[in-house]
Amino acid sequence: MVKITARKFVGRENVYDIGVKRDHNFAIKNGFIASNCFNKSHSTAYGYVTYQTAYLKANYPLEYMAALLTANSGDTDKVQKYINNCASMGITIDPPDINRSGLDFTPAAGKILFGFTAVRNVGQNAIASILLARNEGGEFQSLADFCDRVDLRAVNRRTVESLIHCGAFDKIESNRQQLICDLVLVYDWAQSRDKDRASGQGNLFDLLGDSSTNTQTSNAFDVVPKAEPVGDFPPQEKLRMEKELLGFYVSDHPLKSLTKAASVLSPINLAQLNDQREDTKICAVIMLNNVKKVMTKKGAQMAILQIEDLTAQSEAVVFPKTYERISDQLQVDVRLIIWGKVDRRDDQTQLIVEDVEPVETVKMVMVELNPQQARDIEELRRLQTILQEQSGDKEKANMPVIGIVQSENSRQLVRFGWQFCVQDSRLTVQALQNARFTAHLQPLIGN
Repeated sequence: MVKITARKFVGRENVYDIGVKRDHNFAIKNGFIASNCFNKSHSTAYGYVTYQTAYLKANYPLEYMAALLTANSGDTDKVQKYINNCASMGITIDPPDINRSGLDFTPAAGKILFGFTAVRNVGQNAIASILLARNEGGEFQSLADFCDRVDLRAVNRRTVESLIHCGAFDKIESNRQQLICDLVLVYDWAQSRDKDRASGQGNLFDLLGDSSTNTQTSNAFDVVPKAEPVGDFPPQEKLRMEKELLGFYVSDHPLKSLTKAASVLSPINLAQLNDQREDTKICAVIMLNNVKKVMTKKGAQMAILQIEDLTAQSEAVVFPKTYERISDQLQVDVRLIIWGKVDRRDDQTQLIVEDVEPVETVKMVMVELNPQQARDIEELRRLQTILQEQSGDKEKANMPVIGIVQSENSRQLVRFGWQFCVQDSRLTVQALQNARFTAHLQPLIGN
């Protein structure tokens, strides 16, 4: 613990405390004091608040992180950072649930549950109507039950579509596309019933449901019109809609299935970008979130990319010559392998993009070695010579080569250094096979 000492310097009317037992730069770097004089009463208050929040985070992590997410719900970058913090703390974030969610992020059953206020197109009046209907009549049993009980003047069709797409109805019906198709008929049916009630008229549904037993009420909903059965949306489409409505991937992440392959292909993640030296070469598996096109003073086009992996979001810059070559591949919500170099300007770190490739087309070069080959200097030199011959133009050689050291009881993957990256994976495998090495191409998205 850093101890603040009481070295006092008298200003015009105030007394300042700028003394720290360790050196001044250490204190500034770690946030103990500002780079200028700091009012002593403020430093005492901030120190006490810091102690309180640290205590809450250590002893009530669910409640603390839920409150932190709620307080920063309007800042997408901060919420993404805190969601990543939750993952590192072993805290699961659940998507909204029509029968469990409240206004804000809420601790529930050892997890944190998204609140309705975090869902786009769901306004305060709609939330109030949903919570009121749920409090008065209990949990919603179906889409028809939901549309029949809420105030449709507050909960419009677009609101219900957003709740379906973000996963709020998954516990009732996991097939989101079926719910979207059913909604076309169910919402019209519910509006018709609402008009009948407003005019004092009854209908056959009311007669069927006029009972105190839940069974008969449930049977009554069976007469609600429904669409023909359809299959669910593809997983990538479901995640895309979640991201659009919540600002984040919650139920899953498009890169999760690539975690093992990505750890071999790119040992440095975006969260570690600030720790890298200038001009460090980076290879990362990312989602492309946004492409901002920029015109240079000379009239050439370049782009600024918003990218993310499983650890963080970051910014990447594509200069004109590179942009001209790769612009067709810069599609939003696409998974990419991105190659680039670390650049530092004005105390900010960014990635200068040199090349990209969709993960679906990436094929890694895999070389299988037995333990004897892995220890044989001559064999390794022979392998090194072949890889150097296949590197071609060093600026264009960006595909890593992965070694598989296979023994009877273990299988170890080893990523060769950047100096052994190759330009053409297919020709490299052919050259290795001609030299009697066991080699093959491995898609990043494996079979």
